[in-house]
Amino acid sequence: MSTPKLLGLSGSLRSGSFNTMLLKAAMTSFGEADTTIGDLELPLYDGDLEAEGIPAKVSKLAEQIAAADAIIIANPEYNKGISGVLKNALDWVSRTPGSAFRGKPTLVIGAAAGRTGGETSYYMTRNCLAPLGAAVLATPAVLIAAVHTEFNEDGTLKSERYQEGLDAAVATLRTVSESR
Repeated sequence: MSTPKLLGLSGSLRSGSFNTMLLKAAMTSFGEADTTIGDLELPLYDGDLEAEGIPAKVSKLAEQIAAADAIIIANPEYNKGISGVLKNALDWVSRTPGSAFRGKPTLVIGAAAGRTGGETSYYMTRNCLAPLGAAVLATPAVLIAAVHTEFNEDGTLKSERYQEGLDAAVATLRTVSESR
């Protein structure tokens, strides 16, 4: 079997993002793969801008999604909701030709400062992916609470319990993506 293509998307642009750390931990847990982290630093969706043509960065992201065998999305929770960065990217990708997410095995994970680990954002992200046709995995949610205390300096998770949950969810993603 060929090396799977794994695409990661982080709903945070911050350089020290805990969700990007979580995404990288998940991608490492996935094992051998051709990995890419998509660039979500896109212009705000605007129908007038779309009328001028889909921006090149949006087209590239849609192509990466379409080419991926599996996708991991790590999303923070901002004010009890999905990050604007991720929502904007999903809105843009929905406007590109074809259905880039259609049938793609997709794992949603998240980390937040609060005690629920971003549960509201997790469910909102799943809901936003539904009309795009993503095959969002129904694994136990991987949500890291009090995230500012949960990572070592090297970006690895401190908690064995969180790491085991992440490993299990990512193993399911790998199995599903390989069975396609």
